[in-house]
Amino acid sequence: MMMRMVDLIAKKRDGYELATEEIDFIIQNYTKHLIPDYQMSALTMAIYFRGMTERERTDLTMAMARSGEQVDLSSIEGIKVDKHSTGGVGDSTTLILAPLVASAGVPVAKMSGRGLGHTGGTIDKLESVPGFHAEIDKNTFIDLVNKNKLAVVSQSGNMTPADKKLYALRDVTATVDSLPLIASSIMSKKIAAGADAIVLDVKTGNGAFMKTYEEAGELARAMVQIGNTANRKTMAVISDMSQPLGFAVGNALEVKEAIDTLRGEGPRDLTELCLTLGSYMVLFGKKATDLESARRLLEQFIADGTALQKFKAFLESQGGDSSVVDEPEKLPQAKYKISLLSETEGYISEMSAEDIGLAAMLLGAGRAEKASVIDLAAGIVLQKKIGDPVSKGEALAVIHSNTEYVEPIKEKLYESIKISNHKPAPPPLIHGIISE
Repeated sequence: MMMRMVDLIAKKRDGYELATEEIDFIIQNYTKHLIPDYQMSALTMAIYFRGMTERERTDLTMAMARSGEQVDLSSIEGIKVDKHSTGGVGDSTTLILAPLVASAGVPVAKMSGRGLGHTGGTIDKLESVPGFHAEIDKNTFIDLVNKNKLAVVSQSGNMTPADKKLYALRDVTATVDSLPLIASSIMSKKIAAGADAIVLDVKTGNGAFMKTYEEAGELARAMVQIGNTANRKTMAVISDMSQPLGFAVGNALEVKEAIDTLRGEGPRDLTELCLTLGSYMVLFGKKATDLESARRLLEQFIADGTALQKFKAFLESQGGDSSVVDEPEKLPQAKYKISLLSETEGYISEMSAEDIGLAAMLLGAGRAEKASVIDLAAGIVLQKKIGDPVSKGEALAVIHSNTEYVEPIKEKLYESIKISNHKPAPPPLIHGIISE
């Protein structure tokens, strides 16, 4: 029987389940431009209102993963463990986790994108290191992972083309925040990237896509279920993004903070999150039998300098100047460093991660649109976090800028940092863990 898109739209509109072959038909033909955008828009709106069952979500994810190139990592020895964060402000975890976990002998074959929003993606951050290049061919990528247990490459343009088309469409049809569509978008890319196991960092709070713990938990459960059904061992950590992670927001600034963290001198929250995520990655990679011993191993690699050496070797092997590890002043530096002084005294009671991220983007640290050029030196370094005491005239943050006029940025930062007379409890860093 011949399938017609109009019948499948009506079926989902009326709340029925789409069969595996119907989902395959939709994704294959949409990728080949045989289904017009107006019909796909109608289907995404039907999914937005009617949702999808666990089986439908998995089928949609696998169909999108198969829509383009799938990376075969079978020639890399060991269990390949990938990590994905749903994004946030000051989120430099990959820069720390990758060398840290690779130090334990777990292969990290990472495909990362460029960022759209408040700061660059992992690739943009790494390109703050002079000479570093992420455009390496597949064979070099695999050789480097076998040699160093680590390589980071920019995502191939031919991976999950169905997701790229669908993502752009959702953006202009008000169907971005549909749980099945978000979960399948993220997981299709992870599955196409070829990892055996996936550790997810799902953010919640004002600086996250999922503002509430309930929404974040729902998304985490959906992604974990998809991953495990697709035979990829998957778990998720739900972590806080009601204030930026660490202190630095901006590309070169985050690289410096990642180096400090690998040295054992990084911010407490950033270090703790990396140890939590890293312990699961080491456990999934079968380099430890339980979480406690995995964590002890990672703490040892920070303490004895192994993780820092691994980071140096990784930068060198991809053309980067590894001397930035010992001389961070070789990273791009902003012309002006302007302190944002507190106008009152008290305790930091709130920090809108979203607005701080936006302020960093206005400085040039992120892209408002795909074609924007990033200023790798620009950004913000916070001097305080929620719960910290502050005196009048004390610095709340330091603005790193290549233009002297930063009044609009200061205004945005003053609005986003609230000070009260009472000392609030800092928000918990880890809100929950979702496995099987």
